Amino acid sequence: MNLPRTLGELRGSDFSEERLRRRRVKDEMRENLICKLRRREALFPGIVGYDDTVVPQIVNAVLSRHNFILLGLRGQAKSRILRALTSLLDRALPYLEGCEIHDNPYASICGRCRELLEERGDQMPIAYLSPEHRYVEKLATPDVTIADLIGDIDPIKAARGGHQLSNELTVHYGLLPRANRGIFAINELPDLAGKIQVGLFNIMQEGDVQIKGYPIRLALDVALVFTANPEDYTARGKIITPLKDRIGSEIRTHYPATVDEGMAITAQEAWSQRDGQKLVVVPKFLREVVERSPSPPATTKRSTSAPASASACPSLAWRTSSPMPSGVPSATRRKPSCRAWATSTPPCRRLPASSSWNTRARCAAPISWPANSSAPPSPRPSIATSKA
Repeated sequence: MNLPRTLGELRGSDFSEERLRRRRVKDEMRENLICKLRRREALFPGIVGYDDTVVPQIVNAVLSRHNFILLGLRGQAKSRILRALTSLLDRALPYLEGCEIHDNPYASICGRCRELLEERGDQMPIAYLSPEHRYVEKLATPDVTIADLIGDIDPIKAARGGHQLSNELTVHYGLLPRANRGIFAINELPDLAGKIQVGLFNIMQEGDVQIKGYPIRLALDVALVFTANPEDYTARGKIITPLKDRIGSEIRTHYPATVDEGMAITAQEAWSQRDGQKLVVVPKFLREVVERSPSPPATTKRSTSAPASASACPSLAWRTSSPMPSGVPSATRRKPSCRAWATSTPPCRRLPASSSWNTRARCAAPISWPANSSAPPSPRPSIATSKA
């Protein structure tokens, strides 16, 4: 795609001043969401079980141009949903090349960019942002500072450029200004210290930030989204009430509601490493565990002659022989059921299904014990002995 490379070319393209000057990132997300809904496209591919619960609430929040928070326990795809919001952004967004906060070519808020625009005019070079580069994420920890989020004075910039510390060109921008014209996500919001949460008041209410030591206000264009656990889940911190009041929508997530949804998530997320490749493991064992086991085969006619060795009774021979190899799944190491004994070749007594494992019938055939065993294990107590 041939994109304009100077400000003069940009004015005569689809990225005209009429279209971009007052178009905010929340307006952009809203317009693209409406287009997806009209085309009946999947909004969040890979998110299972939220079609009738969480996704409609997110749609309402985006249509309302709200900053919103996802509340839920771990493993409920909160971070994945936030990262999937980039699908609601344009494929390319023009900005003034070299600007740290991705300034709008038609409405500059950066002091450096305003000076360059006066010098170069329509020859000002233009660069473009992809949706992935317009998403900034920060994991909240107790050691996060205002300088990390908003910014601070940079003495090195002042020394290299020969500027005074009060000059706007000496600002070191934090993560929030660098997310200008994009999405800024904070994971585990309650872990932020209370005084750091106060630093978000201005951007959520008035739409600007103030950097320490500078009499300037940066009117940022950013969509704020958060994740958090419920208040009764951990005692590490809480969201202060004034900040909670400034969050437009609160959306609760949940675990899978049905077994099929849980199996679909496991099939999507499970993987094994083999020969350096990521191979998806199809969890067939889950269906065997959840569904009922198939009905046993019909009882065969038992022989009246006793076998000559334990090999004629496979279930007992397996139980009394050497251990199974380590590669055999644990599901196949289970002790044979009474039904398997009763339907085997040697004559065995069938006991009621309520009988315990210690009172199950034994094969009448002699047992060949392993050569490495010093003596056979002591016989199991009879029913009378157990009661005594």
